[in-house]
Formats: sequence, structure tokens, C-alpha cells
Amino acid sequence: MAIPGGGKDRGEASVGFKASAVDPAGRRGWISRATIATAACAAVVSLGTASGASADEAAAKAMLKSMSDYLASQTAISFDYDTNLGIVTKDQQKIDLASTGTIDLNRPNKVRATRQGGFADVELTFDGKTLTVLQKNANLYGQVDVPGTVDGLIDELRDTYNRPIPGAVLLLSNIYDQLMPLVMNVKDLGSGVIGGVECDHVAFRTAEVDMQIWIAQGDKPYPCRMVITSKQVTGFPEYNVQIRNWKTGSAVTPANFVFDNATKAKSVDVKDLADTDELPDRFRIAAGGAK
Repeated sequence: MAIPGGGKDRGEASVGFKASAVDPAGRRGWISRATIATAACAAVVSLGTASGASADEAAAKAMLKSMSDYLASQTAISFDYDTNLGIVTKDQQKIDLASTGTIDLNRPNKVRATRQGGFADVELTFDGKTLTVLQKNANLYGQVDVPGTVDGLIDELRDTYNRPIPGAVLLLSNIYDQLMPLVMNVKDLGSGVIGGVECDHVAFRTAEVDMQIWIAQGDKPYPCRMVITSKQVTGFPEYNVQIRNWKTGSAVTPANFVFDNATKAKSVDVKDLADTDELPDRFRIAAGGAK
């Protein structure tokens, strides 16, 4: 999963082909109607929020802080997730790639993540010293020494290996302090229901992305859904994560964070493992634009 603030290069890689230029003459009528409709919606939103903007921002920040503090206080977390990764092709066709998986986290330095998609079946384990990535469908695995915390692992995977953990931003030990220096605007959008759970709906913007988070109401303000919209890629593709079966503390089934090569998988360099990200290699633009 892409991480907010990860940089323009990562955003472009995550959505595949960049949209090509389109002759506006052939679409002038459609653009005109869409522009008018968008302007009307923008006016309605402005009228509905302008008078209480400061209060909305304070409330939204308080909700994010409450979620961040709650997550940081949990030493054991597990959940299932479903994702949709939006890509935009060079001819401006929008496509969603779906996957599903699980996360098991023991703070400060253990995590196990799985992801099943249409192109790969991947398992990641981290025991505080060694990261192992197992590509189940190819029966290959790679390992690298990354001693430290889960926070450090998330940065290493994103920056060095370009392989972010699904739901990574939700695993950080202090989400609020990580995000707020980047945030330019925050809004409280009221409530919504995700998977039968009533949630507070919060939206915020950085220079690179727009984000929405639905946070469960009550004394366990965990994230139920997150949508990230890229503003630096043509077509504004979205990344959507929906969380199920949230568990903490004693409700979490103990996980094994040490890699057990039960299938006698072949060891390879972790950088040589193909299709372990949510975006398959076949969708990426090769150097020089050949692909």
C-alpha cells in the first residue's frame, strides 16, 4: 500500500501508465457539462462548511489524534483487509486491481502480512531482525537484515525496496505526528457506516494526496476504511483499503513471526522477487516508456 508523503516518483509507479494528452475538441461538450456540475457541487460544499470551518478542523484533528493514540496504545493488533488499487492507462482508462489479506502486529518490532491478488500470493514476516518475503505461487523467498522497529521497516520497504506493507500508514506508532506536518487542510464530514460500524468521516489533504478515513465511534476508534487519491498523477487514481475483523490485545490469536520454510521454497535476492507489490510488473512503465 502506498504511503502518504511517499513522494511523486512512488505515486507515479503505483498507478502504472501515465495518461496521455487528449484533444479537447472531441470532448468539449462533455467537459463543459462536467465543469458546471463540479462548480455547483463545490459551491454547495463551501456554503455548507464555511461558517464552521475552524470547529470542523479542530474536531477532525481531535478524531485523528484519538485514533492515533488508541492504535499506539495497542501492543497486539490483527485485522483482515480488502484493497482496490486504481491505475490509469496511457489512453486514460481507469482500472481497479483488487486484493485481500491479513495483518498481525506486535509492537514494537514484529509484523506478519499476507496478500492474495490476481497476480501473486505473498507473505511477509518480520521478527525484529530479519525480513522475509515469501512468494507462495512461485515458491521463492528473499531475506534481508533490517534490525529495528516496525516503523523503521515500513520506511525501509518503501524507500529502499519499493515494496510497501498493506495498510502501512495504519501501523505506525504515532500516525498523528507523522501525518500532521504534511497536512494542509482537515475536514470533519460527519458520520458514515462501514461494515455495519458507525464511523466518523474525516478528510485531509497534503500536497501530494487527498485522504479520507472512516474511524469507528466509541472507545475503540480504529480505522474502518481509508481512501487515498493521488493528485500528482493524471486521472487522480485512488487506493482504497477496507478493514474487517479488527482485534486487539487478548483477542488476537498469537502469530508466528519467524519464517518457517515448510514448502522448501528457493532462496533468491529479495529484489528479484517479481509481482510482490499490489501493482503487477506488467502494468509498470519501463525505462524509456517501452512498456
